[in-house]
This record gives sequence, C-alpha cells and structure tokens, in this order.
Amino acid sequence: MIMSIAHFVEILKVKRYSQSTIDSYKAALRLVFNRFKKPMEKITESELHQFVYSYIHHKNISDSYQRQLIGAIKLYYKEIQKTEMNLQFLLPERRAKKLPTVLSKNEVKRIISVIHNKKHKAIIALLYSSGLRIGELLNLKIHEIDSDRMVIHIRLAKGGKDRIVPLSENTLNLVRDYYKEQHPIKFLFEGKPSVKYSATSVRAVLKRAALKAKVTKPFTPHDLRHSYASHLLESGVDIRIIKELLGHSSIQTTLIYTHVADTTILNIKSPLDY
Repeated sequence: MIMSIAHFVEILKVKRYSQSTIDSYKAALRLVFNRFKKPMEKITESELHQFVYSYIHHKNISDSYQRQLIGAIKLYYKEIQKTEMNLQFLLPERRAKKLPTVLSKNEVKRIISVIHNKKHKAIIALLYSSGLRIGELLNLKIHEIDSDRMVIHIRLAKGGKDRIVPLSENTLNLVRDYYKEQHPIKFLFEGKPSVKYSATSVRAVLKRAALKAKVTKPFTPHDLRHSYASHLLESGVDIRIIKELLGHSSIQTTLIYTHVADTTILNIKSPLDY
C-alpha cells in the first residue's frame, strides 16, 4: 500500500501537481487505507460508495474537501489500477458561492504593526503586499527576491506556472531587517536551517496578531491575498492586470473580487445617512 501511494505521488509530481494537492491527495488515500485495512485493488466500488457517503455525513466535511477526497480516489484508481471508479454522483451538485473575506487596509496595517518578531512581521507583510498564496511564500528561495527590479519571482506556482509580482519597498525593508538578524540558508523563511517554515506556524502567527490588533472577523492567510486583490481593484487597477498578478488561469476566477470591491457600491450612501 505504501509503495502504491509512493508511486501515485511520483505520477502527480511528473504531471506537475502542486505540493499542497499532492499532500492532500496522499492524506485522502491514507484515510481510505486506514478504513479498509486491505489493498486498494480489493476494495469494491460499492464499498467506496458507502465509505464516502458515510464520511461526508458523519464528519460534516466541506464541499471543497468532499471534491478533493473523491478526486483523489478516482485519480488513484485511474493512474495506478487503470480502473474508472464511478463516484461522480457523490460530488456536490454545485459549488457554494461564497464571497471571500476581505480585511480593510486599516485592519491589515494594525495586524502588521502589532507583530514585533522580525521574521513574522516580514511574512505577513509579504503575504499581503504581493498577494501570495501561503505555499508560494513558503517555497520562496532567497535569490527569488529581486531588489534591483523590485519584483519577486514565483516559480512553479499553482498550475505549474511561473510569474513575477511587484515587491513593496516597505516590505523589502522588513525582509532585509529579518535577513540580517537570522541569515536563512536556502528558503527565505526557514524553521530550521534549510527547512522551510510551516503553514501551521504562519496561521498561528496571524491568529495571535489578529487577537492583539483586535481584528475580530474570522479570516485566514489566504484572505490576505483576497484583501490585496480587492484593494487593488478599489484603487483602479484593471481586472486583467490583477488576474496576472494573482496567477489566475481564467478571468472568471478574478471577477469574484468585483463583488466585494465594487467602487460604485462602496460609494453609495445608505438613505439613513442622507
């Protein structure tokens, strides 16, 4: 079983799946294995139906995790067992259309201002000021910060694409302060020498800072990226440029920000204020 999962992981790497997707799919397959305690090829389609159905309803998982779980199982059987498993009917009917959480510029500044650890401060500032995904930030190498051109080189991001994003001068100063103090070796942000910092640690840093800054709305590191995109749109940056900065494949993905950053709507006064 371990060998077959390892083989599956190698196939995903060759197909240029992101590391976060690989980790998620691997965890999903271990979940199946731990449930049945027998080789995957001996698990019937009917047993998989019952397992997925039971897991969805008893664990109350999200739509996105439901899709991820089913996608991992289907892809494993397709690539390793050369079999098509019929699990499509277990997918959610439609994706929940939730608007992203967006912090105000003031809230972001308050959060950054209460962080005194130089590494933590640079991490949160960089996430927001360049609109990075958390995985992109953690995979950054030192040489990918180009202070001459004031850009950051994002290598093999989601979808296997490279891109360049602007580097804020204020953020560069924070990164330099941190670098002079801690001297990372390989990755820009490291937990141990040559070992990249963890996503769990970033989330913990942000949670503590939000409490200290009295920002009460629930949000995640990814919502800093949403806030970056929304603030650019509110400042008049063209939606097509924002699409490129975020590394979206489709403009439809970027258009979600028009619902939370529509400058016309934001400028409308309530009748109560007339």
